[in-house]
Amino acid sequence: MEKSNRLQATIRLPQAVALYVGAVLGSGVLLVPGLAAEIAGPASLLAWGLMTLLVLPMGLSMGLLAAKFPSAGGVSHFVSKAFGDRAGAVIGWFFLMSVPIGAPIAALTGAGYLTTALGVGEEIRLLIAILMLIAGLLTNLLGMKVAGGVQVGVVAAIISILLLAIAGAAPNVEAEHFTPFLPNGWISVGQAAAILFWCFIGWEAVSHLSEEFVDPEREAIKGVTIAAVIVGILYFLTALATVGTHAYGAAGVSEASLVLVIERILGRSGVYLAGFTGVFICTATIIAYVGAISRLAYSLAQKGDAPKALGMRSKKHGTPLGGLIFLALCFVLVLTLYATKTVSLHTLIQFPNATFILTYLGGCAAGIRLLKGNRWGVRLSWLSFLLTALVFPFVGWAVLYPLLIVAVLWLVDARKSAKQKRTTS
Repeated sequence: MEKSNRLQATIRLPQAVALYVGAVLGSGVLLVPGLAAEIAGPASLLAWGLMTLLVLPMGLSMGLLAAKFPSAGGVSHFVSKAFGDRAGAVIGWFFLMSVPIGAPIAALTGAGYLTTALGVGEEIRLLIAILMLIAGLLTNLLGMKVAGGVQVGVVAAIISILLLAIAGAAPNVEAEHFTPFLPNGWISVGQAAAILFWCFIGWEAVSHLSEEFVDPEREAIKGVTIAAVIVGILYFLTALATVGTHAYGAAGVSEASLVLVIERILGRSGVYLAGFTGVFICTATIIAYVGAISRLAYSLAQKGDAPKALGMRSKKHGTPLGGLIFLALCFVLVLTLYATKTVSLHTLIQFPNATFILTYLGGCAAGIRLLKGNRWGVRLSWLSFLLTALVFPFVGWAVLYPLLIVAVLWLVDARKSAKQKRTTS
């Protein structure tokens, strides 16, 4: 990309750490600890320990690529350099068409926690979700200096609340809650680990912001390392509090285990705190992913792999306006489908599964090829690739979504080729 087309570099280490943590520490911390404990009992802590150790390789493989090849194209750019522009464009569109669905899902999840705590209806949930998405769009319109600053504050609030829950749960942790340790056998530990894998996806999103790192080498590698340690510790301690207080198992409780943990400490007011925590956590994820996709749309348009309109930049802020408008239109469509009960939240959640996995597989494969001068970089990329590949067979019918995207891209290419032939003949 020409220097005149490069986005302004404003992201320093604190903002980079906050963006990484916000992208990875999503709604999973609210949902998964209780669900994993329900599957494997106290032995779910083994799965958490394993995934906490593996989170660093996952993050570092993306961080090393972002440091070496900073670009708004992120994973798409890495794949282009490794396997050619066509492969990069396909991976770019996989990711580009994931977040327009994933962000509204995150917004509805966070809003659902708050409306449940407040005891209000679906209309209020939809309104809160809309406000969360607007917040993600506006902070990114104002630029990553503003978005990064907002993210630092949001992530600091999230960490404070989680630490409060963990510390407050300590007096209620009882030894009897850890026995029997392995109630459902060793297979259940593997099943729990498969669910936990999704709590640690998100490193690829921030790679799209690497062009805006003031010092990519420092921000990408140090940022991802610090964030991985923070995320790993918070997830494990939250799971420990959930198991130690036995805040799981009853109908509907496992999906909101953190709510129960906080309620035991602070009473009814803790439920409200948990509800607002859900909003904070999901807003942080939205900010990171909106930033990633708007930059990806801009990059694809600059290379001619997306409509020129997606390459528009704000004259005032220099931010990728075209990508943000595209996202806003997608958000309106997805929320309309949800509000009219045309598509359920459960169905929406399944759509981006395959495209997210394929995006990550593409990035890891690129790391294997592009990081050859870095022995550990190649090993980390292989490890991340193999772990992600193990999950892919379980996406089910969601594989139809990336196949549809490929079919549309093929039709567009065929139409362009036919038009060029008519022009030259």
